[in-house]
Amino acid sequence: MENQLKKFSTVQFLNFCLGFFGLQFAWQMRIILSGPVTEHLGASPFLYGLIWLAGPFTGMVVQPLIGAMSDKTVSPFGRRRPYLLGGALLASIALLLFPNSGRLAMGLQSFFGVELPIWTGLLIAAVMIWVIDACVNVAQGPYRALVPDVVPEEQYSLANSYISLAIGLGSVVAAGAAPFLKWVFGYQMSINAQFIMAALAFSLAMIWTCLKIKEHQIPKAEHDEVEVEEKSFLTSLKEFFQMSPEVGKICTMQFFTWIGTMCMMIFFTQYCVHTIYNVPDLTTVSSGIKMMYEKETLAGTNFSSICFAIFNLICFLVAIPIGVVSAKFGNKKVHIFSLITMILAYIGMYFSKNVVNVAILMGVAGIGWASICALPFAMLSKYIKKGTEGSVMGIFNIFIAGPQVFVCTVVAWMISKTGFDYAQGLINYRWQDAFLIGALCLMIAALITNSIEDN
Repeated sequence: MENQLKKFSTVQFLNFCLGFFGLQFAWQMRIILSGPVTEHLGASPFLYGLIWLAGPFTGMVVQPLIGAMSDKTVSPFGRRRPYLLGGALLASIALLLFPNSGRLAMGLQSFFGVELPIWTGLLIAAVMIWVIDACVNVAQGPYRALVPDVVPEEQYSLANSYISLAIGLGSVVAAGAAPFLKWVFGYQMSINAQFIMAALAFSLAMIWTCLKIKEHQIPKAEHDEVEVEEKSFLTSLKEFFQMSPEVGKICTMQFFTWIGTMCMMIFFTQYCVHTIYNVPDLTTVSSGIKMMYEKETLAGTNFSSICFAIFNLICFLVAIPIGVVSAKFGNKKVHIFSLITMILAYIGMYFSKNVVNVAILMGVAGIGWASICALPFAMLSKYIKKGTEGSVMGIFNIFIAGPQVFVCTVVAWMISKTGFDYAQGLINYRWQDAFLIGALCLMIAALITNSIEDN
C-alpha cells in the first residue's frame, strides 16, 4: 500500500492538519484556564495536580485501546475518522460544561432540594476535565496514526511538522484571543465564552478534516490477517520494543522530555498569577479577599495567555523549517539543539520575574516545543509495521502520559511543600521550582537523544 500513496500537496497538508488545530485549540484553553477555574472552586496546588491526572491516566488507558481498535475498524467512514469525529464532539460538550461546574452544582442542589457538599462543584469540574482529556485522547491517537496511513514515508517528517504547525497556530489563537480583544477593543472575554469558542473550534475543524481527508481502506484480506494476529497488550508491548533497539531509546527520551514539558504546561498559569503578579494562595480565603486580588489574578491569567500565545507562535513559525532542516541534517541533531533552547529558557524563567523577560523566554522555549511535537514521532514512524499504526502510537503515548503522572503527583506535592508566609496570615508557593525540575529532565532527554541512531 505504501507505494500507492501519492505525495501530499500543501493544500492537502493544510486540510489534514486543520483538525489538529481545533484539537490543540481546545487543549490549550484547558491548559490555561483549568487552574483559575478549579482554584476558584477550592483546589489547592496538590489537589490541582491530582485533577490534572485526568490527562495522563486517560492517555495511558484510552490511547492504546483506541489505537488498537482503530487499526481493526472497518466502516464506510474509514478506520480513524470515526474516532476523530466522535472524540471532538464529546469533548466539545464537556468544554461547554466545565466552566459552569459551580452553577451545575447549585442547579443540582436546587433540583434535589438538598444541601450538597461544598466540594460538589469541584467534583463536577474534575469529572468534566476527565471527559475532555479522555475524548482528546480518543481523537489524538488515531490522528497521529493517520500519518503513515495516508502520507508516503518520505513525507513523514513534513507531515508531523504540519501537525506541529497546527499545534502552534491553534494554541496561539486560543491563548491570544482574550488578550487581543482586551487590548484592541477593551473587551474582557469571560472564561465561559472562551470555552464556548474552544468547543466550536474543536468540532468544526475536525469535521472539516474528516470531510477532506480520504482514508485508504485496508483490503479485507489484510484486515482479516490483522484480526487473526490479535495479541494481548503485554505481547504487543513486547513486540513494540522488539521493532528496533532504537525504539527503547526514543521512548526513554520521550519520557524525560514530557516530564520537562509538563512542568511548564501544568504550572505556568499559576506561576504567572502567584509568582510574577504576587497573588497569594486563594484556595481557602473568603470571597472578600478573593475580590481584593481579582484585578491582579485576571492580569496574571491574561499574561499567561499572552506568553502561551508567544510560545506557540514561535512553534508555528519554526514548525515547517524544523521539518525541512531535519530532513537535511537529521532528526537527532535538530532535536538536541531545540531541547537545549528550551532548557536555557526554563533556567531564565526560574531566575526572572520581569514580564518582558518571561515573555521572550517563552518564545525561545517555543523552538523546543515545535521539535517535541514533530521529531520524536518522525523518528518512531520509521519502525512502524503497516496495519499497527494505531497500536504503536497508542503505546508510544504511554511515554507521554506516564511522565504527567509524575508531574501531577510528585512535582505538585513538592510545590505544595514550598509554602511561605505572604502577608496578614496569607501564604504563597514557589511555583518557579517546577522550571528547575523541568530543565533537568530536558537535559537528560537531550543526552539520550544523542545516543539514538539516526539514519
